[in-house]
Amino acid sequence: MSSSAGAEGSSRSSQQQAPLSRYESQKRRDWNTFGQYLKNQRPPVSLSHCNCNHVLEFLRYLDQFGKTKVHLSGCVFFGQPDPPAPCTCPLRQAWGSLDALIGRLRAAYEEHGGSPDTNPFGNGAIRLYLREVRESQAKARGIPYKKKKKKKKQQQLAAKLPLPLPGDSNKTAANHPLPL
Repeated sequence: MSSSAGAEGSSRSSQQQAPLSRYESQKRRDWNTFGQYLKNQRPPVSLSHCNCNHVLEFLRYLDQFGKTKVHLSGCVFFGQPDPPAPCTCPLRQAWGSLDALIGRLRAAYEEHGGSPDTNPFGNGAIRLYLREVRESQAKARGIPYKKKKKKKKQQQLAAKLPLPLPGDSNKTAANHPLPL
């Protein structure tokens, strides 16, 4: 067997592997970026010594590469969703991007052998930071963030309530002992 035949065999096996989904590719890229960030720290930080403070520093570091205009409180366009002119306010990472990033890194951490109990990406400090970013960006843009209400459970519960019989006026769904 020639060396080119051996090379062909190895390339065939790599071609047979299914390509990664967009999510999996992004998750791998994010994981590698975070790992590189830890290595570049002085002194370098190993993954086993990584904690939520390193994650918070990473998120703040990423802010400089953001593309979302976030108006400062002193800006004349603060609170306006569509400002009529440009301003000098900084570009930041959008809250949704940071939230998705943390979700991917949280999954990658566990896929690489980390315990869910020690996952620095699932720490309460990270959730608090993301909530503060979301609220400050919503204020700066003048768009309040409203949590979606869970209507599904209420509709299911209402569907299970017995309907009043004709002529039975005091047994309506409104008078039912279970709250809707």
